[in-house]
Amino acid sequence: MSIDQAVGTGGALGLGRTVRSGPAADPGATPVLPSGARLLEGARNWWFLGPGGVARLSGRHVTADGGLRPEAERRLRESGMFTVPGIHAYALTVLTSTHCNLGCGYCFQNTAQDEGGGSRPPRIGRSRLTSETITSILGFTERQMAAAGLDRLRILLFGGEPLLNPRGCVELLERAGRLAPTSAWMISNATLLTPPLARRLAGLGLSSVQVTFDGDRDDHDRIRIGRADGGATFDKIVRNLVRATEETPIRWTLRVNVSQETFHGVDALIDRLAAALDPARCTLYFARIGDVGVGYANSLLHTGELAASFVRWQRRALDLGFTVSRPGARKTCVTCGHTDGRYGAVVSADGTLASCWETAGKPDWEVGTVTDGYLPSAATRDRWIACQDLYRFDEDAATLARFRDSVDTALLDHLHETGRL
Repeated sequence: MSIDQAVGTGGALGLGRTVRSGPAADPGATPVLPSGARLLEGARNWWFLGPGGVARLSGRHVTADGGLRPEAERRLRESGMFTVPGIHAYALTVLTSTHCNLGCGYCFQNTAQDEGGGSRPPRIGRSRLTSETITSILGFTERQMAAAGLDRLRILLFGGEPLLNPRGCVELLERAGRLAPTSAWMISNATLLTPPLARRLAGLGLSSVQVTFDGDRDDHDRIRIGRADGGATFDKIVRNLVRATEETPIRWTLRVNVSQETFHGVDALIDRLAAALDPARCTLYFARIGDVGVGYANSLLHTGELAASFVRWQRRALDLGFTVSRPGARKTCVTCGHTDGRYGAVVSADGTLASCWETAGKPDWEVGTVTDGYLPSAATRDRWIACQDLYRFDEDAATLARFRDSVDTALLDHLHETGRL
């Protein structure tokens, strides 16, 4: 019995079927899948997505009710597909500024919608990372790394818009590099990313930046607008990415927000980005906006049309030379997936701790401070939010799971058929 392996990570169409982990009806015939693993039925074969990677199975490896046969389970286990990768770096997220220069109505950091319908929705309280707070953050980080037995550091520069405080970004990376070997990434709207700043940050370990586009240019410039003047941002963002690409080795993750307002422009956006940027340096990631902004709702449901569109967009992106992340097992977030903050932390600009970036800077969601550490678990139990916990969809969890499985199955099939897996 042969099992083809294709190790990878990420998220894809088709008629995917998931077999969830849990007790099997007949343990001798259908072994229990490891936590987070997925078993999807493709067009010509099955896909096992486990903690250790992705494997292609034939029908003889799977039972009639869609479970793994014992011999297949043994081979997958022996090949490391059941093995959870080790954690090698402490994951530190720091909000260098909680303010933002854009006024997106769906932002989860808004506390209300702009009553005048403009570009200035009220937001979480404004704070800015200082040298003193950096000292406290790095002291806290050193203690946490020692407790977890980790000697490397992975920093996420976050906001608000992190580049509203460029000095804070630079100082944090400079000083962190003296503490431990450090790598970094950033989530930014890129409107403030100048070539000199990009060079400086890249020299301090910044290797990748996630930037969001809200559909094609016209849709984006109507939604993702300047907070001060409501001005357009699309061309400025693209221009900054082009210039930074010429000056640095930074790679880009381009998140494409999908809503009822952007859906029909995504096809044109993919072609426009391919013409302007270097697809070989970019990963395209398509994401339906969750109903997280106060007063915001995305009426675009996870229907068959949406799944087919995601598949079409992914295939077009691949054909144009972009990277599309491979599907994988459901993973526990290193930062918010451990209620004791053992392997990572989210720190707001004022030094308060949150469980997840979704709650950072929000009143009554603090779980401690970098000065005093985490509060007792009894005090943080109801405040510990993990990734996706705050997203609200009109459909139930089963509908969302079917959508993801369908898209992921089609992507794996396509990657295999085109020799890309």
